[in-house]
Amino acid sequence: MKKVVTFGEIMLRLAPPGFLRFSQTNSFDVVYGGGESNVAVSLANYGVPVDFVTRLPNNDIGQCALMEMRKRGVGTDKIVYGGDRLGIYFLETGAVSRGSKVVYDRAHSAIAKIQPGMIDWDSVFKGVEWFHWTGITPAISQGAADACLEAVKVAESKGVIISTDLNYRAKLWKYCDAAKRENIMAELTSYCDIVLGNEEDAEKHFGIHPKGLDVHKDGANIKAEAFLSVCKQMMERFPKAKKVITTLRGSISASHNTWAGVLWDGEKMYETRQYQITHIVDRVGGGDSFMGGLIYGLLKYPEDAQNALDFAVAASCLKHTIKGDANLVMVDEVEKLMGGDASGRVAR
Repeated sequence: MKKVVTFGEIMLRLAPPGFLRFSQTNSFDVVYGGGESNVAVSLANYGVPVDFVTRLPNNDIGQCALMEMRKRGVGTDKIVYGGDRLGIYFLETGAVSRGSKVVYDRAHSAIAKIQPGMIDWDSVFKGVEWFHWTGITPAISQGAADACLEAVKVAESKGVIISTDLNYRAKLWKYCDAAKRENIMAELTSYCDIVLGNEEDAEKHFGIHPKGLDVHKDGANIKAEAFLSVCKQMMERFPKAKKVITTLRGSISASHNTWAGVLWDGEKMYETRQYQITHIVDRVGGGDSFMGGLIYGLLKYPEDAQNALDFAVAASCLKHTIKGDANLVMVDEVEKLMGGDASGRVAR
């Protein structure tokens, strides 16, 4: 496989141990992660050559984030340096009827201060087959949105496959109003060949929603057919897209979710089995692990969309059992679950 490049922010994650609330803890567990870096880690685990591009502060905390990427086999030589701080987010892990909570402390981070021209995208995309960005990056700042637009333009000019996970984050879009946000996301998404999102992403960014379904009322009763309209509307809005994918998460509680996915290629809708994830260890990064699995699947099985989608859902299902942002599973583990072995028996 040729190389994949992802672009975005890696952050310092601070979380109370176990299921403690912020007000209870005297210490925090440390993890480094972020949407696009998590995708890169997944791909590296699957044996795909991958570079993560970002802007880091040239200090000890920035070096810790860099070492985490290197430890996982992710290429880091295209990372640029500058700024004073790494973004931080605090995570309070929910359980049963109490949802998880995130508090961001990422204003004025190194990548928030990025500007077009700081990254040599011509060099970044040499020998690259695939470029991935998410809706988190343009939400950080106007400079980050401009740098992302610069990247997709160069990637398209070089014939690179471009994918996005729309990833709407209400707490991040602070520098512009809703109309400008939609314009920014619409322009960036118009360059994409592969578009991933859930029902909230499509609705919040583009006013597109599943017909006849209220995900908040219907809870775990999520039917794949309802999302065909979302996929079709997305492809009409963004005609360059060859595949539109929607993840289907049914939330029975913070500890028990159902998980599946659908893919529309303009002619046929592919649907996966529904997994019951009954004892969630950590759902942060679930969508990123799906995207990592999807990119691997589409590269490995370019003519088999069903197999690629099944791989993505199984990979993400396994991520819910792993503490931290990134999915630390291998191809054989994913394929084992795809084959129906969910026993969790000890491998001796």
